[in-house]
Amino acid sequence: MLKTTVRLAAVVLAALVSSGNSVEAQEAAWPNRPVRLIVNYGPGGSSDNSIRPFTAPLSAALGQQVVIENKGGAAGAIGAEAVQKSPPDGYTFLVTPVAALMILPQVRKTPYDPFKDFMPVIKHADSISPLTAHPSLGVTTLKELEALARKQPGKLSFGGVGLGTSTQLVALMLNQAMGADILYIPYRGAGEALPDILGGTVQVFVDPSGLPHVYAGKLNLLAVFNETRHPDFPNVPSVWEVYPGLKSSSWFGMFAPAGTPPAIVRKMNASMAAIAKTPEMQAQLLKFASRATANTPEEFGELLKSDYQRYGDLIRTYKITMD
Repeated sequence: MLKTTVRLAAVVLAALVSSGNSVEAQEAAWPNRPVRLIVNYGPGGSSDNSIRPFTAPLSAALGQQVVIENKGGAAGAIGAEAVQKSPPDGYTFLVTPVAALMILPQVRKTPYDPFKDFMPVIKHADSISPLTAHPSLGVTTLKELEALARKQPGKLSFGGVGLGTSTQLVALMLNQAMGADILYIPYRGAGEALPDILGGTVQVFVDPSGLPHVYAGKLNLLAVFNETRHPDFPNVPSVWEVYPGLKSSSWFGMFAPAGTPPAIVRKMNASMAAIAKTPEMQAQLLKFASRATANTPEEFGELLKSDYQRYGDLIRTYKITMD
């Protein structure tokens, strides 16, 4: 009986060692097939623009094709849920702006928990969100917009990327700072909003995807939501230079499903961070009103905790809810 028990224990131990070696081997071999990045907004928007330039150098760095899959809708919740339900094997990652994980779960019930269901990989970009206006308004500064909006309450409209998002908060904060009433119109994504912005149906817009149209002369840049001015537009102020109490910043980040092996998360982080530091990527993202950033999963995780609290305070102040 004792010999049988010893033999059985040896078999179990051998199986555990073999299993551990198999997992380590799988992690070491990662990736050995294409890697999918789910962007939780449509193509052509700021989230898509923040990550698409990374795909070619990331594919080269990992030795496997990196493909983007756009899953927009429900203010980013649909794409986030798709990643939450994906196997934690390192072949599916979420690319999202701040709102889907830091704001949305605080204004309505979501099928995912931002801290329990995802592992932070990297904050790969900070937004230099441009506040733009259609040229037909005839305004080129924030104060000119304020004067016009106060003169025509409820007549101007503000295009944003959904309810329960950072752009909705920006619209509320801006209205309060101006003492104005600019109507907020939510779209499912920036790509859907842009035709109305460029056509003048909606007059005001805050999203990085508006910046290429500033370069093209199709939109007027009034200010930027960032701590510093945009280097290509040194004469355009940050919003809080004009309204000191109004501060809002946004980022884009990559997440893995909870349970993804830490070794894979670190390898993805290292590859993304190395690319983000290159002058080429810095210059490329700047054209899309973003700054490429490099940080560790731990640093990103600490930011998530503080941002969740910060946005929660704003949500309670402005009494935002979607339920």
